[in-house]
Amino acid sequence: VQLEESGGGLVQAGGSLRLSCAASGRTFSSYSMGWFRQAPGKEREFVAFIDWRAINTNYADSVKDRFTISRDNDKNMVYLQMNSLSPQDTANYYCAARATPGITSTPNEYHYWGQGTQVTVSL
Repeated sequence: VQLEESGGGLVQAGGSLRLSCAASGRTFSSYSMGWFRQAPGKEREFVAFIDWRAINTNYADSVKDRFTISRDNDKNMVYLQMNSLSPQDTANYYCAARATPGITSTPNEYHYWGQGTQVTVSL
């Protein structure tokens, strides 16, 4: 599976962005997907998870009720809708695919990664 993120950019605090992740590969629909982010000087942190059927989702406490993860298996796409953005959300955002079932927020348990898309939130 190859992953490519898009949709990042510069936004003012309180604004919204929608990130997209395009996946290649015929088996995309069988993968669980996650979004992670990494700010300069910090470790990569979990943001959101969605299972292959889009039944189960999970969010980091810091983004709960502001971010929404979704997927369209017909289009091989995963999305992250981000609302009420704050400067603390500034980071490079990555999508990741996991070939095995189970909800997880651990980066090492994902098998494929995109190159990331930068999100910068200004005051």
